Amino acid sequence: MIKVVGFLLVCLFSSRALAQDTLNIFTWDGYVTTEDLSQINAKLKHQGYNIQAKLIQPYASGPKQMFDILRQGTCDISFLTLNYIKMREKKIAPLLQSINVNSPRLSSYANLRPELTNIPMGMEGGNPLYIPFGGGAYGIWANMAKLTHAELPVRLNDLWLPKWKGKISLTQGQVQPNIALVFLSMQMPPYHINDLLYLNEDSPQFYANRRQAIQISRGPIQEKTTRLYRQVARFWDSAPDYGDDILLTASYGIEIAKLNAQGGKWEFIHFEEGSTTWLDTINFSKHLTGKKLEAAEIAANHFISKQAQTRVVEQLGMVAASKLVDSNPQLDDNPYFFSEAMFWPPYSKTANNIMQTLSDKAMAQANQASESP
Repeated sequence: MIKVVGFLLVCLFSSRALAQDTLNIFTWDGYVTTEDLSQINAKLKHQGYNIQAKLIQPYASGPKQMFDILRQGTCDISFLTLNYIKMREKKIAPLLQSINVNSPRLSSYANLRPELTNIPMGMEGGNPLYIPFGGGAYGIWANMAKLTHAELPVRLNDLWLPKWKGKISLTQGQVQPNIALVFLSMQMPPYHINDLLYLNEDSPQFYANRRQAIQISRGPIQEKTTRLYRQVARFWDSAPDYGDDILLTASYGIEIAKLNAQGGKWEFIHFEEGSTTWLDTINFSKHLTGKKLEAAEIAANHFISKQAQTRVVEQLGMVAASKLVDSNPQLDDNPYFFSEAMFWPPYSKTANNIMQTLSDKAMAQANQASESP
């Protein structure tokens, strides 16, 4: 009897010793493939880690949802858009840990574009809370199956011309980039309202700047936003509109490569004023330590390798963060694509509310005009 009990205890402890830990990855749809997971897990096994990487559901969809998931402690690696880290009073930043950029398991880090590795909104105490993965622009894409290059708008103000009325599609999911288009068209900083309001409420200048921001949003900016919205055939929410009647559509650019591979001919328009840009990043949750942190570094190193970064360009239609990719079209066309002034900032709650109000009013006025006899 004693031998049987002893044997059962040995089996129990052996099974626990062999139990595989899980590295949970929280990401946007399409960013991590089954092939990525297979390659990462093969590397972990080869290096003696009893850990398996897997995706968790749901996929990422926005800053609030990502904050909620991170707060639950159910993910180990996340793919945050850079400006999310310090949005809404920096709620997400405390849930992350700084990256050891000198780790021997992050050998591909040295190949990242240096202008992407030390962006202030992703730093804490002089250390990065992120690893660059890939980015893009909230830009306007033209249907070149129906347009010639000579017909394309050159300056943002061209979007208000009568020829484009009913031929444009913009997002209504995140309205801030639409407002940025309006500011840029008026030769102003794209995030002017946020620039005014990114102060603590105890700052003596906060309320004066708030009054200025509200005043700005009620003047010519409101009128021009309304006129832009009147140009729009349809607004899209989760996915850009590529309908047959649309000639110019706003997009984050992620699905363009796939669309064109299926026969589409959509082309990014390089406006003279430029386009606002975003960067998606790889982040490690605060609770990661020991072998799981090492496994997270191995996984992250895979995502910034030449192979994975090439897929970022060719399959996701994004701008790769690595210098090793053979082709990086949007960056090749514009070396200043990732200008710091054009990066989406971590909008303050007050600035976000003002921009949302500005957009809502423009939408109501545009709808009212379309319903008028």
